[in-house]
Amino acid sequence: MSLIIFLIVFPLIVALVLLGLKADRPRDLVVAGSTAVIAAASLVLAVKYFAEGSAYFPAHSEAVSYLMLIIEAAIGVLIFVLGLRHKKYLACVLALIQTPLVIWFELGTAHEIQVFNNLYVDRLSIVMVLIIGIIGSLICLYSLGYMKDFQKHHEDEKDRRPWFFFLMFLFLSAMFGLVTSNNLTWLFFFWEITTLCSFFLIGFTKTEEAVRNSFRALIMNLLGGLAFACALVVAGKWYGVLDLDQFIYYGSMGYDVTILAALLVFAGITKAAQMPFSSWLLGAMVAPTPTSALLHSSTMVKAGVFLIVKLAPVMGWGTLAGMMAMLVGGITFVLASCAAISQTNAKRVLAYSTVANLGLIVACGGIGSSEAVWAAIMLIIFHAIAKSLLFLCVGTAEHQIGSRDIEDMDGMFGKLPRIAKFMVIGICGMFLAPFGMLISKWAALKAFVDCGTPLMMLFIVFGSAVTLFFWTKWLGKLIAVMAGQTSIEERVHKVELGVLTGLAALVVVVCVAFPVISQSLVVPYLAGIFETVDGLALSNSNMIIMVLMVALVILLPLVFFGKTKKRIVPVYMAGVNRGDDLTFVGAMEKDVPVSLRNWYMEKWFGEKKMCLAGNVLTILLLVVVFAMIAGGVLANV
Repeated sequence: MSLIIFLIVFPLIVALVLLGLKADRPRDLVVAGSTAVIAAASLVLAVKYFAEGSAYFPAHSEAVSYLMLIIEAAIGVLIFVLGLRHKKYLACVLALIQTPLVIWFELGTAHEIQVFNNLYVDRLSIVMVLIIGIIGSLICLYSLGYMKDFQKHHEDEKDRRPWFFFLMFLFLSAMFGLVTSNNLTWLFFFWEITTLCSFFLIGFTKTEEAVRNSFRALIMNLLGGLAFACALVVAGKWYGVLDLDQFIYYGSMGYDVTILAALLVFAGITKAAQMPFSSWLLGAMVAPTPTSALLHSSTMVKAGVFLIVKLAPVMGWGTLAGMMAMLVGGITFVLASCAAISQTNAKRVLAYSTVANLGLIVACGGIGSSEAVWAAIMLIIFHAIAKSLLFLCVGTAEHQIGSRDIEDMDGMFGKLPRIAKFMVIGICGMFLAPFGMLISKWAALKAFVDCGTPLMMLFIVFGSAVTLFFWTKWLGKLIAVMAGQTSIEERVHKVELGVLTGLAALVVVVCVAFPVISQSLVVPYLAGIFETVDGLALSNSNMIIMVLMVALVILLPLVFFGKTKKRIVPVYMAGVNRGDDLTFVGAMEKDVPVSLRNWYMEKWFGEKKMCLAGNVLTILLLVVVFAMIAGGVLANV
């Protein structure tokens, strides 16, 4: 238990220290040292509880519970004041409803309910702790170099980096608390802290666009927070239980937990930026790149899918909560993948890809079978590593070439050779065999087929096909080598290159260790929550095939290194080469520059069309589900 408390408290202390540090050198030392400690502590916790599988801790403390309640009240007042100041009255209304509701419940009903275990560790929380502790720490370390460049590009503005690093480490603290809290009121507290941190991080630059997008994120997450607060009231008033594990046990034993599960799934959907709430995550692109990486890969959105995956044993196609998760996730997966095709902004491609992959994870959680949950957990792991690598690479590239547009990434292998290699690894990790995302999607497809719902099978087939299209387009841009390019990579901060190298290595290592992760962490977790766990263990033959595929991915590029005796001739291009491989003779004897352009099909897959269709469908679905739940409640009154 002491390790859990350390992982929650230590980042908080570091955050407070960084808030008071103005100079670069002390900040660099504190961030570098503390990230190393956090990553090490995460590994120690994983090793310590690996053999036990799960451990629960009473950790009773009235003082801590009251302190959390006071902070929740303060957050509500802060949101109300900020909403009034910026004339965002919906945020004020939601704060006025949620905060009194939580205070009334916690001082009344919750005070009378005995919570047996406030904290816990199981293999799913170990996976999340490792993602937060390692990936999250690397993102914070990367921020040191990135934010120096960011400040240079905003020399006329006040240096607000102490505030930025304070929020980043506070985020890590809240996430550690969220994934290890068994008490639903504690989980709600950390849930709200992540909402507040994301609000301030998205609005960090204080531009009109940043403020607008930060309030969009706040309002949408407050809707989820209100659903969570209602779930607390239902859990306490109807079931008399606030232990997450007990609630899941009741549901798996056949008790009717429809309302509670549906409210928590709705909260998870908003936090995971599923349609119709996906726009807040797209709006987060205005924030500095480390914020995008932290929100999209290891923290904020993972909180939503973590909760939904935890609830998987009480869901399935036969439940309203399961149906809601499956259909919202499936629709989001297909339409967000389609929207990514029409994007030229690299960060928006990554954002839509994130929304789509989260949709697939949410759908797997809704199916509620052991094989679907296996796929969901493996998707979480691979998505966290590969997507954080890609976001940080785009951030570094943007600072060096002055653009985050894919069309400006021609000749990246000449300008930024290592960054280009890391981006290729990240993109391959998202959709090529033998990388884990593809294997996990195959498992998800099998789970969708086995659930007996043809519609879900169509979602993953068409969504995956679209995913292949937009990743291949981007990959083609990166690997196209252009003449006359000069490397500018010496301008990249060493700490940035170090972090990107580490993340790229993690992508490869986790792919090679895929069978070990499955057998040692994921399958044992599933064995503890499901009666039967069939078809999940990779057979020896499949394991050998996968290892050989990984070896080929690593060894094949070596063939192209070294000298060759082959005669190299000028590139023909689309006309007679002028000799520089950058210009050719076109019609009317005019010189035409080489241009490599992608196919975006805005007419068919435009962002507005896809989002409108997705928002309408998911809103109708949510309305129907909650209408059915309300009808069931009234019928039983």
